[in-house]
Amino acid sequence: MDDEKKIHLKVDENITLREVLEKIEEIQQENPDREVFFDGDEQAICSIPRRAPRK
Repeated sequence: MDDEKKIHLKVDENITLREVLEKIEEIQQENPDREVFFDGDEQAICSIPRRAPRK
């Protein structure tokens, strides 16, 4: 999965939780084909490609 993960924004201690959530929403709207999330290990907003649901 790591080869498919894209880091959009590194987060530091100066950004608020509200700003992180707003940025996640913005990135999700710009990338509807990707699942956007906060990665605590990377301290960054990241995304991975969406996968088709299994049947």
